Amino acid sequence: MPLNQERKISNRIVILRAERGLSQRELADQLGVSRQTIISLEKNRYNPSLKLAFDIALFFNVDLQEVFQYELEDDK
Repeated sequence: MPLNQERKISNRIVILRAERGLSQRELADQLGVSRQTIISLEKNRYNPSLKLAFDIALFFNVDLQEVFQYELEDDK
């Protein structure tokens, strides 16, 4: 796969959060970020810092790859 091909980072935060019965506000408070950050992450509008990505995975007690996926963009 050529490195210049378009890729995106997607995530399963909304699923992991729902499985644990957490609101966006509760998750934001636990991670020390704003609710808007959680909203933007869940809608794939914002890519987290490496630290925040690891903090999210640690919070949910899962591997980083279970939260975030790095994949090719769909052709439009």
